[in-house]
Amino acid sequence: MRDYLKFYINGAWVDPVTPRTLDVINPATEEAYARISLGSRADVDKAVAAAKAAFPAFAATTREYRADLLDKIVAVYQKRLGDIATAVSEEMGAPLWLAQAAQAPSGLGHLMQAAKYLRTFEFEEQRGKHLVRKEPIGVCGFITPWNWPQNQIACKVAPALAAGCTMVLKPSEIAPIDAIIFAEILDEAGVPKGVFNLVNGDGPGVGAALSAHPDVDMMSFTGSTRAGVLVAQAAAPTVKRVAQELGGKSANIILEDADLPKAVKSGVMQMMTNSGQSCNAPSRMFVPRAKQDEAKAVAKATADAVKVQDPKTAEKGAIGPVSSDVQFNKIQGLIKKGIDEGATLVTGGLGRPDGLNQGFYVKPTIFADVTNDMTIAVEEIFGPVLCILPYDTEEQAIEMANDTVYGLSGYVQSSSIEHAQKVARQLRTGMVHLNGSGSDQSMPFGGYKQSGNGREWGVEGINEFLETKAVFGYAPA
Repeated sequence: MRDYLKFYINGAWVDPVTPRTLDVINPATEEAYARISLGSRADVDKAVAAAKAAFPAFAATTREYRADLLDKIVAVYQKRLGDIATAVSEEMGAPLWLAQAAQAPSGLGHLMQAAKYLRTFEFEEQRGKHLVRKEPIGVCGFITPWNWPQNQIACKVAPALAAGCTMVLKPSEIAPIDAIIFAEILDEAGVPKGVFNLVNGDGPGVGAALSAHPDVDMMSFTGSTRAGVLVAQAAAPTVKRVAQELGGKSANIILEDADLPKAVKSGVMQMMTNSGQSCNAPSRMFVPRAKQDEAKAVAKATADAVKVQDPKTAEKGAIGPVSSDVQFNKIQGLIKKGIDEGATLVTGGLGRPDGLNQGFYVKPTIFADVTNDMTIAVEEIFGPVLCILPYDTEEQAIEMANDTVYGLSGYVQSSSIEHAQKVARQLRTGMVHLNGSGSDQSMPFGGYKQSGNGREWGVEGINEFLETKAVFGYAPA
């Protein structure tokens, strides 16, 4: 058992005010392998006070100083890439190959992007005799999830540092070890004391206190829509800014003129990556009704070829367990709901894959003949479960794609880029991927409707942490 019992507050590793611990469970073994401390309101008060005290000096630093600081963080992060990948794999079950290829490097990418954009970012604009000035918003509270932990930490911390903000981070208690390594990186890189603070804990103990704190000027939250609502409610009395990246039920529309086998195969593989635990996963696949049988056959063959293996030894392309017993049981319940409500189970289903009797492993599962009112088409499953929905007309496909409370991402497949562009313009989502195009960290990330508000990544990510000040009569008459 490894102990990680201290918090990082005001540039030092400190004990919690009231000792209370939580075991960190390896989802591949279902066994505890580490312990963290659970913080309280008193710990949050200490961390926020440190951030508040550090803010005036850090906000006054130059753009060049902060860009150089980000470069120093990048250099230390590169040395710790292997440690981060191992931590992510152990705590949330990502296969080591995925943790090394994507999970750990995603954080590095956001740090590099923030340094790049900061060097040319314009904080002041003169309009006639007046001035528009962008200034750091202040003390920021961050609550991050377990599914892409370093990605979500770095895409908040990096732009906040670039903007000149100070901050307190509460990472997921399910996946906290990589966040501790991240704090070690910032400490070694020389981030001034109080600028970055880390308090581990759960939502009621730390998240609620951070969200409601009167000295926190902004909350940035990534997680479920349910929890996002609680953060917004706690933040409302202090009228602080709240940025949210929440759930998704993203539509993948395969148009009549698309290469159906290629589109279905790529859609299934995207859905299975990270064991389906991505908020922007293409979980609803829309196919022309006349081609559904062909789509089912391709989807089954693709899903059946996905190997479910131990994260430490998994071969490239294989998936590991889902993150926890809570997540496993939720997914099992939704698979059963799909069966009970009459969807066609193409492959996969209830229980663990053959040969895996321990660990939170889920069978790669495909449902077909799904209608948009079924539970599995409405609720975010957050596991390796894909729904195939047949449509009769393109207009119907677009209408069904938009018939959801979510609006994070969308996917369109067509042999004509112009055709794909036309459909993309009609989707009520914050992002759309055309013909298999992947994500790009220079582009804004965020959603419409109950998928959240605000944008992360790229230059838009820096703007989220800035206030706008109008200075009238700035220039001499």
